[in-house]
Amino acid sequence: MRVLEGVRVVEVAQYVFVPLAGSVLAEWGAEIVKVEPPGGGDAYRGLRRTGALAIEGPVNFAIEHANRGKRSIGLDLAKPGGREVLAALVRSADVFLTNLLPESRARLGIELADVRAWNPRIVYARGTGMGERGAERNRGGFDYATFWARAGSAYGATPPGAERPSPMPGGSYGDSLAGLTLAGAISAALFARERTGEAPVVDLSLLGMGMWAMGMAIAGSLAQGTVWQPLPRVPETNALAGTYRTQDGRFIALVCLQAFRHWPELCRVVDHPEWQDDPRFATAELLQQNSADCAALLDALFASAPLAHWRRVLAPFSGVWEVVQDTLEVTRDPQVEANGLLSRIETGDGSSFQLVANPVQFDETPGGTTRAPEAGEHTEEILLELGFDWDRIGALRKEGVL
Repeated sequence: MRVLEGVRVVEVAQYVFVPLAGSVLAEWGAEIVKVEPPGGGDAYRGLRRTGALAIEGPVNFAIEHANRGKRSIGLDLAKPGGREVLAALVRSADVFLTNLLPESRARLGIELADVRAWNPRIVYARGTGMGERGAERNRGGFDYATFWARAGSAYGATPPGAERPSPMPGGSYGDSLAGLTLAGAISAALFARERTGEAPVVDLSLLGMGMWAMGMAIAGSLAQGTVWQPLPRVPETNALAGTYRTQDGRFIALVCLQAFRHWPELCRVVDHPEWQDDPRFATAELLQQNSADCAALLDALFASAPLAHWRRVLAPFSGVWEVVQDTLEVTRDPQVEANGLLSRIETGDGSSFQLVANPVQFDETPGGTTRAPEAGEHTEEILLELGFDWDRIGALRKEGVL
């Protein structure tokens, strides 16, 4: 269900966080017009590696992840003709979406007051690194630095004694969370506008998003007056909430928060009923007190057989457990296919590729999308829709606006 059908978004943004919000809105049915600098377009198009993966071959997966489902217009906003076109776009739009910092917005004349002068009913949405206020409001940020390191996730994910802080587990990890959140916030603002007639201003920062992701740990630190400590492989009070290595070097995560409730059943399914009669584990309190002894039993147990064996053995177990999967395994997970969590994108030349679908679904139906545009791919098409004739389009080209 395309719940945002008829909504037009003008996006003046680069890299990942804020463009991803645009792509989520596109999957929900909105029309996204991405404004890119003429020539090279979004600076992220120049990325050649993310993490261990080189960006090569026919699919620029980084650009596709953040820009699926949009149209692109090449426009120099520093030129008068560029502002003329942008003003026409804004007058036709419901949302203005940007990640430009305050200095850049002011220089280009696209601050809130400027944009609202063109369209008083537009929802103005900003995604930044540090937020709109404070001494660092004009400082840029990326999710690795701002979301992950500064807001506490890197510390919380780093085991004691590690030689370096834990890196983010995947490229654009914080950007992907923040983009989805910003899309939801924009949708709420559109709803408010329909109810009240007033168009809200929407703000989300990577710093704020990072703190939200660590919110319970930060709340606990404030309440207890102590720093959150990274979680150990096996918690000292619950052996049934730990991670165990199998004979073939894989990992199983047990997450049974009510350990004593699940302990008898676990003993039965792993064919060690005698553990139920062990006096060290006879009560919930004793199981907690002797968690290290229990963990030693489970370490030896899981190390005795390969993962395939434990998949079969644990299949009937009612406690929560999962295999630690890699990024290719999860794409073959039957639950992923059953729930439509991957989207197949047609390229237009008979080939296709896959992307992770935005996880929100309406009416139990997976969303669909199209490929990301080439830089400026729809420039003339969009200008004609806005009422520019070919003479004016030619003049804008001569001026270097397009």
